[in-house]
Amino acid sequence: MGFDELRSAVGLGIVLSFMVGPVFFVLLETAATKGFRAGLVLDIGVVLGDIFFILLAYFSSYQLVENISNGPALYVFGGAILVVYGLTLIIKRDSRGKEPRFRTKRNDYLGLFMKGFLLNVINVGVLIFWLGMVIVVGPAMEGDAVRIASFFSVVIGTYLLVDIGKILLAKQLRSKLTQNRVIGMRRVLGVLLVISGVIMIFRGFLVDHTVVGTDWDIIQK
Repeated sequence: MGFDELRSAVGLGIVLSFMVGPVFFVLLETAATKGFRAGLVLDIGVVLGDIFFILLAYFSSYQLVENISNGPALYVFGGAILVVYGLTLIIKRDSRGKEPRFRTKRNDYLGLFMKGFLLNVINVGVLIFWLGMVIVVGPAMEGDAVRIASFFSVVIGTYLLVDIGKILLAKQLRSKLTQNRVIGMRRVLGVLLVISGVIMIFRGFLVDHTVVGTDWDIIQK
């Protein structure tokens, strides 16, 4: 992989890490309320979701992935999950006492990992984005599997490193979090997830899915 390709991959990884969407807010909330390890485990789930989509886009035929991504039911299903999860955060009452509990139990890490993975894979827009990237990057690298794998490895690696920085910064908020602030943060997160879910549901019916890799797809990450 040449310098220009390396620079493009690093730049794309940085841009993706700062795209505002459900995963972005959930990651910051998790790091701030549960700590570095919890945020990292959730982010690893997100990253594996991206890797899954990249492999699906690379090894599947264009028509197969297009048929999957063009199914309105998938958008509606994914959006409904976000709406339900967001409403749960909004209406759930916290009965743990006056002070927030920041420690994460060992058996909670699997749940955090699955949360990150599922939050990513239910968003069909992410699949469309990676499909678009494979379509663009593949011919540009003459179909060389090694160069393509190196490019996407750098993208994902950069994305993960920048996310680790975000997790460390969010963790610094823990000393300033009271019970009321934690509840308020979760309710704001719930509202954002509901909005994202509603947008995804409407998108399933209103957007022309024949356009691959639009800016809107990226924003929904």
